[in-house]
Amino acid sequence: MYLKSFEIVQNFLSFLLIPFLGIIVGIASVPGVWIFLEARTYLIEQEYWIELLGTGIALGLSCIVWGITLVLMSGLLGGLFRPKLEPGRYPLRSFVTIQWAWSMVFHRVAILFLPILVPSFLGTIYYRLAGAKIGSGCQINTPHLNDAGSVILGDNVVIGGNAIINAHLTERGELVMAPVKIGNGALIGGNSTVQPGCTIGEGAVVANRAVLPKWTDIPAGEIWGGVPAKCIRLADGSKPE
Repeated sequence: MYLKSFEIVQNFLSFLLIPFLGIIVGIASVPGVWIFLEARTYLIEQEYWIELLGTGIALGLSCIVWGITLVLMSGLLGGLFRPKLEPGRYPLRSFVTIQWAWSMVFHRVAILFLPILVPSFLGTIYYRLAGAKIGSGCQINTPHLNDAGSVILGDNVVIGGNAIINAHLTERGELVMAPVKIGNGALIGGNSTVQPGCTIGEGAVVANRAVLPKWTDIPAGEIWGGVPAKCIRLADGSKPE
């Protein structure tokens, strides 16, 4: 009976989500639409070729402004609505999970344009608005830093292209939540995956395409690679036995 009731509530909230997303996208488009209309007011009095060229440029600029506004707006809303979940396991069919899924919707909206903005200060601002703790000098070249509110990056961390940082996963009918902590100067290689609960020490390296299982602890200076990732070089430069 409980599962049936939960499914009804879940479907109802999913239905409400569709117009809500439309409202977010629409509001974010307002600055871009204003730029386009103002430009058209001026261009309509010009020569045909000037009007045509100017309209195209205005349309392109409007799309860029819309995308940046959408990303920053999504980061702000994601940070405001993100649940304060303690590390642990939560039933997948629970209102805690619905609350978490609702906050993740904003990240899905941001991904419409976020890949164009990483790496850049705008991408970093987005992640900070969404709740990530990011040190100075970080370079984040991925739109897949998920659960930003549970991610902690030290100074000068480099996240490679399309790397996936997850502070959650689902298994055995449960939502597993645990923060990911990455120390100063660490490197996360491109297309690698870091699962929840991982701690990556200062100056450590996760190789390209490596998959780091949940709750893995990488000591400072070590290099890990493979699927699942294992130590391939110790901090002193020697190979593990």
